[in-house]
Amino acid sequence: MTPDEVGDYAESLAGCRRKGTESRPAWYVRDRLVARLADPTTLVVRVHMEDREPLLDAHPGTFGVPPRFEAHHKVEAYLDHGDPDAIREAIRLAWDAQRSW
Repeated sequence: MTPDEVGDYAESLAGCRRKGTESRPAWYVRDRLVARLADPTTLVVRVHMEDREPLLDAHPGTFGVPPRFEAHHKVEAYLDHGDPDAIREAIRLAWDAQRSW
């Protein structure tokens, strides 16, 4: 999955808008983070803890949680080798959570 594909999908979700910079775009709903590009191949997605563990279990090659994110509602998605459908699902979960928080 490419950063452009991430942006196209995120921006297709109602109320999800791009912010950030050209090199580090981010997508928000009502000023609440959905996802942001950490680097060209890594997307940080904000998901509830109860959604994070199933994503990690089902797609260990697609998602990871570095030590700095262990206490946060975030997961890294690896765009260069991850499952695009799983990444879209994580973005959708984050979008849905941000609309209801």
